[in-house]
Amino acid sequence: MGQIYSWESEIQKVQNLFRRLLFQYWYFGQPKWDTGVSPPELLEFIQEHTCARAIDIGCGTGTNAITLAKAGWLVTGIDFAPRAIQLASRKIEEAGVRAELFVNDATKLRGISGPYDFALDIGCFHGIPKDGQSKYLQQLDRILAPNGFWLMYGFSKSDSQHAGPGLVEADFEHIVSHLTLVSRRDGFDDKRDRPSAWFLFQKR
Repeated sequence: MGQIYSWESEIQKVQNLFRRLLFQYWYFGQPKWDTGVSPPELLEFIQEHTCARAIDIGCGTGTNAITLAKAGWLVTGIDFAPRAIQLASRKIEEAGVRAELFVNDATKLRGISGPYDFALDIGCFHGIPKDGQSKYLQQLDRILAPNGFWLMYGFSKSDSQHAGPGLVEADFEHIVSHLTLVSRRDGFDDKRDRPSAWFLFQKR
């Protein structure tokens, strides 16, 4: 049994490494998700809540970190692709705003202590393997302030065997065991031809 677990662990490490390299490669071009425009759901949240501390998990090239910083939030951005953080640093400097940026793993958040009043995740959580999602939620619980919010966008799918990123109903049940669902807006991602949804959760 121990030998089987060891092989599974090694396979997972290789898959994670490949995923990191793939994202790094994409950021040398123009990733489909990097529109350079903050979504209305984020702008709405900013308008309705007082500025405080925010963390952008999977910040990419920093578009939303810049939007939050311009609105007066104290922002931390993390991404596991060094190239993304390099581009984000450049964009933030050009925008004339301040934000802390780190190459980091959303399932570990090493050196990130919080507390944060707001966490943003656009397309990160839905692509993390199931065991990693549990670790992500544990880290989120650790860094979120009491009554802090988590705004998350992800693809939806009906079957956990479906290839590619996406959330199934069991994932939602897992999340609400950690956080309270405030709102959910279902939609459709035309670029990827996938059902999707925006979720706003709050720490109990």
